[in-house]
Amino acid sequence: MGRVSGKVALVTGGSMGMGESHCKLLAREGAKVIVTDVAVDAGEAVAKAIRDAGGEAMFLHHDVASEADWMAVVDKAVGAFGKIDILVNNAGIVVFKPNNETTTAEWDRVMSVNSTGVFLGCKHIVPAMKKAGGGSIVNISSISGMVGMVSQAAYQASKGAVRMLTKSCAVDYAQYNIRVNSVHPGAVRTPIINVLGDDTSMIDALVATTIMKRMADPIELSYAVLLLASDESSYMTGSELVVDGGWTAA
Repeated sequence: MGRVSGKVALVTGGSMGMGESHCKLLAREGAKVIVTDVAVDAGEAVAKAIRDAGGEAMFLHHDVASEADWMAVVDKAVGAFGKIDILVNNAGIVVFKPNNETTTAEWDRVMSVNSTGVFLGCKHIVPAMKKAGGGSIVNISSISGMVGMVSQAAYQASKGAVRMLTKSCAVDYAQYNIRVNSVHPGAVRTPIINVLGDDTSMIDALVATTIMKRMADPIELSYAVLLLASDESSYMTGSELVVDGGWTAA
């Protein structure tokens, strides 16, 4: 307990799945948490659950693809808690289609949330973290941002962008004592896979070729996020933390 005590964490896409898990674990470990999402009711429920458990949390409506929203959210978070030490760029969407079947609208939407959203977060968090004396940015990428996979053209491009943006920001922000690292999940049991409907063949194939032969629970990714958010990783920046059950090792 207390691995991030005294810190303030902002988590995007915090209303469900990995984001919800990240919020609750950071709160249990002592952070004050700002839960942000476009899903208001679910996000409010996560913040309430944290408060009911004795933690401190607030919810803010937030479209990560909107620069105006980023500016407003950072201002409100600092106004409520005085600072921001941790940013977890977790919000993301997926379209399971090969490139030749992906529409321009689908491409633009995936890139706006998964890539532009991370760019804006990394950009607009800097003044608050500089004022706090430094901080940790954790960007959620994917193994899909590292290797080619079937029918994930837009998603892969967006997560590859997150991977390299992380390294660029790590170089730029070290002078401000701001560390920037990425986490690369494999198959995780979250609501995002519901877009596949009854066709689970893609997930089944991924699990079959994973050394550990199972999907991850969200909490297993949250502990990776906690490590990078905490001072335990004080000499890590520009790093890629792969949490994929050994899929990329095979």
